[in-house]
Amino acid sequence: MTTSAPEPPQTQDRQGHPQRWLILGVICLAQLTVLLDNTVLNVAIPSLTREMDAATSDIQWMINAYSLVQSGLLLTAGSAADRYGRKKMLAAGLALFGIGSLVAGLASSTGQLIAARAGMGVGGALLMTTTLAVAMQIFTPEEQPRAIGIWAAVNSLGFAAGPLIGGFLLDHFWWGAIFLVNLPVAALGLVAVVALVPESKNPRGDRPDLLGALLSTLGTTLLVFAIISGPGHGWTSQRVLVSLALAAVFLGAFGYVESRVPYPMLDMHFFRDRRFTGAVAGAVLIAFGMGGALFLLTQHLQFVLGYDALEAGLRTAPLALTIVALTFSGVAAKWTAKLGTPVSIALGMALMSGGLVPIATLGQRGYGPTLLGLVLIGVGGAIASPAMAHAIMSAIPREKAGVGAGINGTLAEFGNGLGVAVLGAVLTARFAALVPVAASSLPAALAAARPGPDRERVLDAFSSGLETSLLVGAAAVLAGGVVAAVLLRRAERAGAPGAGARPHSGAAPRT
Repeated sequence: MTTSAPEPPQTQDRQGHPQRWLILGVICLAQLTVLLDNTVLNVAIPSLTREMDAATSDIQWMINAYSLVQSGLLLTAGSAADRYGRKKMLAAGLALFGIGSLVAGLASSTGQLIAARAGMGVGGALLMTTTLAVAMQIFTPEEQPRAIGIWAAVNSLGFAAGPLIGGFLLDHFWWGAIFLVNLPVAALGLVAVVALVPESKNPRGDRPDLLGALLSTLGTTLLVFAIISGPGHGWTSQRVLVSLALAAVFLGAFGYVESRVPYPMLDMHFFRDRRFTGAVAGAVLIAFGMGGALFLLTQHLQFVLGYDALEAGLRTAPLALTIVALTFSGVAAKWTAKLGTPVSIALGMALMSGGLVPIATLGQRGYGPTLLGLVLIGVGGAIASPAMAHAIMSAIPREKAGVGAGINGTLAEFGNGLGVAVLGAVLTARFAALVPVAASSLPAALAAARPGPDRERVLDAFSSGLETSLLVGAAAVLAGGVVAAVLLRRAERAGAPGAGARPHSGAAPRT
């Protein structure tokens, strides 16, 4: 590959990297690999239980080992990318993810599979942070919203395609195929990254914040562990309370250390920027409401409307297809440019909130109201999610883009986990209050109920619980839109110089 001299930063900012759209395709391919693995394992649970004689606790750790490691390392991975080079960390993430997939696909015991999933989580953390950080480096400020929109659309595509691809592979191959299919994708992505992606990093070469990295990793991991454990073990159980207490201690210590060290991994002054705090508040609430609601949606399609797993997966596709269509056509980016960031976020989250209402209140009547809701959620997501991510990234200096991506990913993981836990708890509480038989879940209640009126009352109770939970999620999303829009609007009116508006010393990406 021919090597050219680095462009001056102002030239790079004005023109963007000459191969930026091709590079975006490469990093989206890497991103898609991680996203598929977040959902594809769920469809393999029956096969793993049968063929590996896996206990329920083993299955839980197969799923949770990946999410715990990935979420716990996002901020540290982003900081490492800024310091040591985003291209290096992106390549390392693909390599680790590929190796972990190989080990997982060939695992002969549950312990090996759990360890492999943890290794894949390390690679996933590096990929989730560096892909967005690289996109912020290679595109001009004017092009960044559309690039982030495409990046976000790939996230939605991964959510929708994971169960479908997993179901197809399990119909034709053994369970290990869901991991081994990652190998050619990771290999192709690694070659493309080495050949095409320019290197970029923080030119100041700040000293590594090892104590901050340790505290943030421990605190975030324990917090996510508590959220994951709450529904199954009880929110007042010793396991959850101890995890929450330790998480509070470590995260509190992290905030104290970061406000005093000369080269912090996370500059606490970011939180003085209203654009940053507004985007952060909105991001948590949108992830909380939509993460929990979409988790419940699959139960609605299967238990209330009676679809099997594959049919339910197909019927959630309109959400992702709407986002992909509006994003790749450029329509969502045009709307955002015309409306501005605060209005775009408020409108998008209002549409997403409104989409949950027909699913909650009319979903029992058939798939029609659910389809309407999915399309509204897709339209809102195509507008709000990229605008939110861009608000976070643009409020952080360019040389800290990896940390910004780590914050964005951590918020999404935290909000999703909390949404699933809280909205699931609302559903469970409502169901338990209405169900006419003693049971801890819908399948158990249906098994215990007599055919006829008792069975109908069980289904009605579950539908009522779903309705309440989805409406709570809708309220959270709407509140997030209002809070984010108000803070962002105030920042614009006050002319507050956001971090993203400060001159940066970031060198142009090297090719």
